[in-house]
Amino acid sequence: MAANGHAVALDDAHPLTDGHTLIVPRRHSIDLFELTAAELAAVWELTVAVRDKLTRGGVVDFNLGANIGAAAGQTVDHAHLHLIPRRPGDVPDPACGIRCVIPDRQVWTKL
Repeated sequence: MAANGHAVALDDAHPLTDGHTLIVPRRHSIDLFELTAAELAAVWELTVAVRDKLTRGGVVDFNLGANIGAAAGQTVDHAHLHLIPRRPGDVPDPACGIRCVIPDRQVWTKL
C-alpha cells in the first residue's frame, strides 16, 4: 500500500473496518518500544500518509492501536501499529473506544 525506508503499510488480513491498515517496521522487532527514533518517525510518517489517503475517501475518525506483549493480545511477533478507520454507525455506541478492550471495564459514562 505504501512504504518508506524503515516501514511498510499493509492491509490488515482480518480487518475490523474497511481500510484497516497495519504500519510495520522493516527491521524485525517484537516491541514498538524497541524501535529507534528514526524507525518510529517512519512508522508515524506512513500512519499519517495512510490516514490522509483515507480522509480523501471521506473517513474522518480513527482508532490507533498496538498490542505489545501476550497479556495485551499480541499474537504476531513483529511490532506493528493498527490504523482503524471509523465511520458513523459502525457500532451502536462508540463512546467507550479503546476502553472496551477489557470486557469488565466497559462501563462508560459520557461527560
